[in-house]
Amino acid sequence: MNLLVKLNASMLICFGTATLVVGWHANGVLQANAKREVLGNARLMMDAAMTARSYTSTEIKPLLEPLLKERFMPQSVPSYAATQSFSGLRQTYPDFSYKEATLNPTNPRDRVVEWEADLVQQLRDHPERNELIGERVGATGAALYLARPIRITNAQCLACHSTPATAPASMTARYGINNGFGWTLNETVGSQIVTVPLAVALRQADLTLQSIMAGVATAFVAVLLLVNLLVYLVVLRPLRRIGLIANAVSEGQAGIEHFKINGNDEIASLSVAFNRMRRSLEKAMSMLA
Repeated sequence: MNLLVKLNASMLICFGTATLVVGWHANGVLQANAKREVLGNARLMMDAAMTARSYTSTEIKPLLEPLLKERFMPQSVPSYAATQSFSGLRQTYPDFSYKEATLNPTNPRDRVVEWEADLVQQLRDHPERNELIGERVGATGAALYLARPIRITNAQCLACHSTPATAPASMTARYGINNGFGWTLNETVGSQIVTVPLAVALRQADLTLQSIMAGVATAFVAVLLLVNLLVYLVVLRPLRRIGLIANAVSEGQAGIEHFKINGNDEIASLSVAFNRMRRSLEKAMSMLA
């Protein structure tokens, strides 16, 4: 195995190790950035839902208040307004979802499913927690969820949800008396849950990683070619010339030119020492003759 092969093998080992380290680190950074971006989208959706709830509570409900005694209007309910505002969004982005998942809802569509019930229970068991973030695999692939508790902090809510007797007759006529009652003040009855797909962001992170690794590989190939050229010109070619002259001298050939090289590096020092040794050998041979 010649010197150039050994050098290339060493560089390949070093490059392979460096590539693994860079790839592992870059993948971690890109994956974290992708999830951070998705979480930002989830928080934006949650804030939009809170805005819809607030607008309904402060602007819409007071206008409809005189009519609610005769006919119940779900548009006056903040949770209904927030949910409905996202129904249009889902037509364009079907993988995005928003739900006010409730253990005992007035509207059956808001009832929790199994995994949502687990989140609500966690929030009930830990009232100091105001947010849960996690990942799950749904029908459309990996998704990130953001959950916040729905707590009864306003006693006015109990007018509709404490007992059927105190609830507006128009509401019980629409939804019945079996659901949405028995709530108590400061109780966590459900959770606002935003679900945002991770697949697109993670796929983009993978493509970015591939681009980075392709750039690293291209740079390594360029460096490897340049190093090979420099090693050949600066090291191997002078050493081969020295080797050829040394073989000729050892075979007793006369008139072999001296090896000349400019500079003061190690190869130049080797050439000076070689020429000195050659002169000494030629003097010794002439004395013997």
